[in-house]
Amino acid sequence: MITVSNVSLRYGDRKLFEDVNIKFTPGNCYGLIGANGAGKSTFLKILSGEIESQTGTIQLGPNERMAVLKQNHFEYEEQEVLKTVIMGHARLYQVMQEKDAIYMKENFTDEDGMKAAELEGEFAELNGWEAEPEAAILLKGLGIGEDLHYKKMAEVTGSEKVKVLLAQALFGRPDVLLLDEPTNHLDIKAIQWLEEFLINFENTVIVVSHDRHFLNKVCTHIADLDFGKIQVYVGNYDFWYESSQLATRLTSDANKKKEEKIKELQAFIARFSANASKSKQATSRKKLLDKITLDDIRPSSRRYPFVGFTPEREIGNDLLMVEGLTKTIDGVKVLNNVSFFMNKGDKIALVGPNEVAKTTLFKILMGEMEADSGTFKWGITTSQAYFPKDNSEFFENSELNLVDWLRQFSPKDESESFLRGFLGRMLFSGEEVLKKASVLSGGEKVRCMLSKMMLNGANVLLLDEPTNHLDLESITALNNGLINFKGSLLFSSHDHQFIQTIANRIFELTPNGLVDKQMTYDEYLENSDVQKQVAEMYSNN
Repeated sequence: MITVSNVSLRYGDRKLFEDVNIKFTPGNCYGLIGANGAGKSTFLKILSGEIESQTGTIQLGPNERMAVLKQNHFEYEEQEVLKTVIMGHARLYQVMQEKDAIYMKENFTDEDGMKAAELEGEFAELNGWEAEPEAAILLKGLGIGEDLHYKKMAEVTGSEKVKVLLAQALFGRPDVLLLDEPTNHLDIKAIQWLEEFLINFENTVIVVSHDRHFLNKVCTHIADLDFGKIQVYVGNYDFWYESSQLATRLTSDANKKKEEKIKELQAFIARFSANASKSKQATSRKKLLDKITLDDIRPSSRRYPFVGFTPEREIGNDLLMVEGLTKTIDGVKVLNNVSFFMNKGDKIALVGPNEVAKTTLFKILMGEMEADSGTFKWGITTSQAYFPKDNSEFFENSELNLVDWLRQFSPKDESESFLRGFLGRMLFSGEEVLKKASVLSGGEKVRCMLSKMMLNGANVLLLDEPTNHLDLESITALNNGLINFKGSLLFSSHDHQFIQTIANRIFELTPNGLVDKQMTYDEYLENSDVQKQVAEMYSNN
């Protein structure tokens, strides 16, 4: 358990949070959510003791241990991978080091023997004999093979480092586990394994993530950082989102009778009561949900951008024909005889472990790169708009303000008031539209690129990882905008819910070509080996 009492933090005149009082209890997973800049990561750092709050206290239960997902991926470069994981339990690792140092002494005294006996006893109490097997199981579960376990951290790739540090945080079943964006840079199998691990984890978890499916899967509670406060809600992310939207509707319509509002709330709660992340807690959570009243939910202060793509012309039946596209980059064949037809109404998700392959296909289809062999042809009724994964060329060294930046991509000579209004709907209001394009944050650049695409009026959209750098509110808005889009899509994403709710067709890029799956993303995963591999890995944990 971790108890937060009267915690406040300000930076100058800016209040991040004030008088926060929460108890995070064992057996629960809390999803900490809030707008970009609200202070989510800062709050985790206060909980871990990395930074101090200006008022209040943080208290762990007696003899409890906290583990934190480290963000410095180069902190352990000279350590072996397996040892790095075990270092997640600082006291256990210290005992191991002290014990080894004593046994290596040439002149072993009686005093050394007594000290070694004490250390051996503590080592056994800390489950030290199982340390290496447990660390190996965690690494295997996250996709780090035994061939890497005794290599130095400096010898593994960036994505492998991320997995090792995640295994380090999970090691030894800590009493309190703090995870800041744990799914970043993880592949599908690793994410699914982590979901299963956390669902079965019996202690306290507090997690920050932009992955809505992950939050829905693992969270029993949502800790909402809003209005300078943190309020805890029973349920997963979807429950919080729907309840906040419901609260907004109810408070904005003062003419409705209270009885009607209560009926709507009761129906809403009933729909979510059976949706438990942990089956053993379903009954207790249902009781908590049943006790919710109108006063327990309130509108969020979050702002959602407007994302809507309106094609200027109706699309025909023949959109895109691709035959035998092959491309080799730096001696590696990233596309191998890729062929497919894209039809009217298709919303296609590109999946597969090779990120370069997906980006390469997008670039070839948009004429930014030439294939080594093969052809493609767009239908005569199509017009395309493209969201590249790397958008830096659109903003580097740009002295234009946002109004002028957007104007250069407008097919019509739109007025400044129109462009300002357009940017306002994308959350650039007032003087913000006069900022230089070159100084924007990653999320702001993405919103500008989406604005550029919306002005285009295209009937076919190609989007390469569009949710990168976006907060939950912008991801939700983009998700809804693409669901409602009347044209066709070809897109890539690591966001499970994004793919599942948009795509009606899955293209899996493999070393041997493209596999076309006419199904939803969940159906694709159920029919792949991913689920079986996750179940097998977790059964060994």
